[in-house]
Amino acid sequence: MPTAIYAGSFDPPTLGHQELIRRASSLFSMVIVAVGINSDKSNLFALEERMQMLREISSELRNVEVTQFDGLLVDFARLRGATILIRGLRVVSDFEHEFQMSLTNRTLAPEIETAFLMATAEHMFVSSSIVKEVARLGGDVSKLVPPAVADRLKAKFKHG
Repeated sequence: MPTAIYAGSFDPPTLGHQELIRRASSLFSMVIVAVGINSDKSNLFALEERMQMLREISSELRNVEVTQFDGLLVDFARLRGATILIRGLRVVSDFEHEFQMSLTNRTLAPEIETAFLMATAEHMFVSSSIVKEVARLGGDVSKLVPPAVADRLKAKFKHG
């Protein structure tokens, strides 16, 4: 079975991310969860915090590695010997952007495939942006993110 990369900003990791990592780990011999470094993006959590949260929520999966990358994802995939890029689809509006990225990646690296995994019905509405907004306003995010992430959000926004 090939090695796959699941890349994103994961700011913060959600239950949807965790579910996708779990499902990917059952499909591929190795899943590299790669946190992208994007200096144009303002993140709530520092890179190391996001990586630590991802390590915590995937700790029981022996074939999952969490790391960081900078630059083109296909270059990182080649460097790591990965032949599959995992992309999650939550809603129809995700598809257009992900389809464009997939075709771009295929043009740059025809030997690397993109595999789309659909979100489960219970997580399809959850996004990191929504989670941050709910947490910022003092709402309960316990049904949206793993417990360790909920604790960090609570601390970040200083809510009860």
